[in-house]
Amino acid sequence: MTLFDGIYPFYPQQRKSFVFDVDIIIVIIVFLVIAFSFLLILPGIRGRARLFWLLRVITSLFIGAVIVVVQFTSDWESGQVTASATYKSFSPDVVHADVGVHIGLSGVNVTLVGKPVEQLNETINYNEHFSWLFGKDYNHEFQEGLERGLPNPILYVAEKFSILSPCGMHGQYRIAGHYASATLWVAFCAWLVSNMLYSMPVPVYGGYMTLVTGAFLIFALLSFSTVRNSSPCVIHFGSTSLQPVYGASFWLTLATGLLCFLIGALVILLHYVRPDLLKAFFDLCEDEEEEEGMLGEVYINPHLAETKTISSQPNFKLTIKNS
Repeated sequence: MTLFDGIYPFYPQQRKSFVFDVDIIIVIIVFLVIAFSFLLILPGIRGRARLFWLLRVITSLFIGAVIVVVQFTSDWESGQVTASATYKSFSPDVVHADVGVHIGLSGVNVTLVGKPVEQLNETINYNEHFSWLFGKDYNHEFQEGLERGLPNPILYVAEKFSILSPCGMHGQYRIAGHYASATLWVAFCAWLVSNMLYSMPVPVYGGYMTLVTGAFLIFALLSFSTVRNSSPCVIHFGSTSLQPVYGASFWLTLATGLLCFLIGALVILLHYVRPDLLKAFFDLCEDEEEEEGMLGEVYINPHLAETKTISSQPNFKLTIKNS
């Protein structure tokens, strides 16, 4: 097999390396714009309420951003191994590289990074995504990878997650990711409701909804963890094996769920133990005092009050009759 300008003749072009996920960037920009918009009105808040208000906004936006971002990440489970493997089909060339698998709710990313990156007169830096979302055809994407001439290590790992693979990981991860994603969207709705309830005079109901948000985050983790109940399919590269473990998105979701439980429990506890402190944190005491002050400032005309006092005195007449 001969090469033409460093490329196999039956492959259209070399595959470029993955740069960033556009969906994640869009979500982060949206939440940053919302945070910046709230920060613009921060100087207009007086006293200690400014610090409390800033803490509430930053914490709430962090929870909402995590719930949305982890929907698009590819590191709910991750694994990496360094191995030497055949680079491409019909070629005896062997590359030394890091092979990684990164599993998300919507699909799997398989990475191949050479050590060094420049080998065989080309840059070995791949990140291929294969989706198992409903409405997507995983086998079709895998077939396209074959036609593009992806490196053998990527195709070997991707084949383990295909529908026809005896491992059965495709159906497990697909169903688990689908239910975990649906549960996360319910948690996002609960987060929106909790923010609306926190703006009302009784913030304890917002605490209850924050507990609901944390509960659905934990339910999402449990849904995704169901794939661990089945026997794992080991991906071998020579004497080494590639075994994925829980990644950053999984632990970040767990930490956010525990944070929601902590915030909700603290709000409910303060409602029954120190309601004055809770109202001060949510800036409710000052509002009530201002309303009472506005109602109490009434101008009374002293002349009119004196006139009403005189006119209100009853007019008694005493008549004495001599018998």
